[in-house]
Amino acid sequence: MAEICCGVVNRVEPAVAATAADETTSRAARRRRLDFRRFKFVAGVDSLAEPSESDRKRQKMELTAPMKEVVTETQNDISACAVDSRASSGEVAGDDAIVCSSLESVDDARSAKADPAVAVSNECPSYGVMLVCGRRRDMEDTLSVRPDLVRRSGGIAARYHFFGVYDGHGCSHVAVSCKERMHEIVAEELDRLETSPSTGLEWQGLMERSFSSMDAEAAAWRGGPEIPACRCEFQTPKCDHVGSTAVVSVVSGDYIVVANCGDSRAVLCRNGSPVALSDDHKPDRPDELRRIEDAGGRVIYWDGARVLGVLAMSRAIGDNYLKPFVISKPEVTVTERTEGDECLILASDGLWDVVTNETACQIVRMVLRSSGPPESDSNCPGSNKACADAAMLLTKLALARQSADNVSVVVVDLRRKL
Repeated sequence: MAEICCGVVNRVEPAVAATAADETTSRAARRRRLDFRRFKFVAGVDSLAEPSESDRKRQKMELTAPMKEVVTETQNDISACAVDSRASSGEVAGDDAIVCSSLESVDDARSAKADPAVAVSNECPSYGVMLVCGRRRDMEDTLSVRPDLVRRSGGIAARYHFFGVYDGHGCSHVAVSCKERMHEIVAEELDRLETSPSTGLEWQGLMERSFSSMDAEAAAWRGGPEIPACRCEFQTPKCDHVGSTAVVSVVSGDYIVVANCGDSRAVLCRNGSPVALSDDHKPDRPDELRRIEDAGGRVIYWDGARVLGVLAMSRAIGDNYLKPFVISKPEVTVTERTEGDECLILASDGLWDVVTNETACQIVRMVLRSSGPPESDSNCPGSNKACADAAMLLTKLALARQSADNVSVVVVDLRRKL
């Protein structure tokens, strides 16, 4: 849109045009004879040559056929895109007419009007991520964010959004494999179901199958074009000593599903208080210690509790040489979303070793509240500056508190859109 300011002789002052010659030459007289008007030209719109009856009234313009079609669609669905009411009658109003460049969300908006539950299910949370190597020599952490992982319709439309944090050890290739494949495996498991999972047992079975498949792929890893070669393949051909934690979350409009394997963690901030959605798998956790000893293994304290004095976690993807003591079976929690949910934090132990759940929750809550209410948008807003700032602030705090590990953080805004 271009805006031009031009001077036009006022036609309603004929007496001024007939004044004396000395007055016409004066600057003050010329100013009285000029009336500055502002015209707005919109691409694809032809303006009329003749001015309107009133000098203060804008010219009427005829919308072209493509724009008429867009306006007709958007008038039926105000939530899809906002169009000035006067534009529909052919008049360009004082405020610019807003026309949607994409009508992808029109169908979603129509279904949301028909069923309020659909509007909740169609919400996509904003998110922010941060990854730093920290004081480690190598970067072995990675993460994955997949908004709109899969859409299903079983009575109402349901959209699933995937978030995952993977903390590798021994090398990075298992963590990278999880980043590339875990969300795809979860999506495949969802596609195999006739309807969307509705119970905790269904989600638990789905996640356990997904983690088992991912573990099998990690065991058979031989590299590939999509995953670059890593340093460990030059040390041992089978790479049995490499593994990764995995904490993943599938977020819908109604539920937050978290599956955890290892010592990464998921924390929900609800009504200003932290709610742990996962429990770290440490070898000295009473139930984990019992399981390891029942399988014939031992927990040796060598710079902390370790399985066989080697691994500082009791569950992980990979680590074939420590099976059956180290398993890939995740613990799954299914949490129903409420109006009090504010944010979800997924992070590796590089953060949780030095920052408590309460502190992390307070920091993210402070940043999100300072940014104002969440934006109202039926489309997925994607990465959000406030969430990214919160993730960065948590990372800086972990480094300031002398975290000795890689730090990976994902912050998801769960506040209901207004």
